[in-house]
Amino acid sequence: MLIGVPREIKPQEFRVGLTPESVAELVHHGHRVLVQTQAGAGIGAQDQDYQAAGAELAADAATVFARGELIVKVKEPQAVERAWLKPGQVLFTYLHLAPDPEQARDLLASGAVCIAYETVTDAQGGLPLLRPMSQVAGRLAVQAGAWALQAGNGGRGLLLGGVPGVAPARVLILGGGVVGFNAAQMAVGLQADLTILDRAPAVLERLANHFGASARVLFSSRAVLEAQVASADLVIGAVLIPGAATPRLVNRAQLATMNPGAVLVDVAIDQGGCFETSRPTTHAQPTYVVDGIVHYCVANMPGAVPRTSAYALNHATLPAVLALADQGWRRALADDPHLRAGLNCCAGRVTHPAVAAALGYDLTPAQTLLGEG
Repeated sequence: MLIGVPREIKPQEFRVGLTPESVAELVHHGHRVLVQTQAGAGIGAQDQDYQAAGAELAADAATVFARGELIVKVKEPQAVERAWLKPGQVLFTYLHLAPDPEQARDLLASGAVCIAYETVTDAQGGLPLLRPMSQVAGRLAVQAGAWALQAGNGGRGLLLGGVPGVAPARVLILGGGVVGFNAAQMAVGLQADLTILDRAPAVLERLANHFGASARVLFSSRAVLEAQVASADLVIGAVLIPGAATPRLVNRAQLATMNPGAVLVDVAIDQGGCFETSRPTTHAQPTYVVDGIVHYCVANMPGAVPRTSAYALNHATLPAVLALADQGWRRALADDPHLRAGLNCCAGRVTHPAVAAALGYDLTPAQTLLGEG
């Protein structure tokens, strides 16, 4: 199979779909890999590194999309990239379609086979291709929040961990999944005053056992949420419903209960965000202020640390890329229900139930398409 790797064009996105090491694995399996020039520059991988791994180079993205049977990316295809997709071509990347009807329309119109990293599952009920980026984003969320709390960046002028004689900042994490757990590890390490909210009894027990006296772990009732938001200096939104739009947990009226200069970091912004006042930002302009509250809503947070992120992502995605290339997408998805869960749209039809529900499309089960032809 000919696998194409374009250079990412989302603003301040420096990750790459395949590292040279991943290319070498694919070439070893007998596949051809076409990499756009400078696609790996953001992670320190030069064109000659890809050539040494066995890749061919393409001067532009249009060539990669024109020739590639399987396109491997990191972020959702931008409008110009979506225009290059064609029927039967396989796209494997993060899509986050639920809050993005324009992208969904374009992908459906293309007739391409669109498989989203974020909805691939595993035998434990997890999201293995989302997990590494959730780990990165959770850890970055605390760093970003600490930066935004500095007075020069619009915040309250607080040091997250305080100093002897001065109280630490109060950090509230909404959601105890992978993002929330990793954010909590960082907050505890920096000696912040930490509270974590969740609603799942098993998650609450796991968090309480792990963090002990280092964090308050509370059931997220409406009353508890409102009280904790009002007293927090930094709130990290870490809620995820696979494939679906994120519920808006904090409304604008609640901002008035917070101290001016408090900070909201919305890690869930890729799926629409969990604060009513959230809107996507970029690394170039990461924050904005609403009613005195600083919002950090960068939609590709792991792109800030592209080398760490790209390698962590490749370690998770390479087995799936190999399966798609070795077996072809139909056989790979038919044989693996967890990879099949990643299929969001195919041949002009929506195949993931959460995406169909969020965007109002009729659902065509993936098994139906796999049974055709």
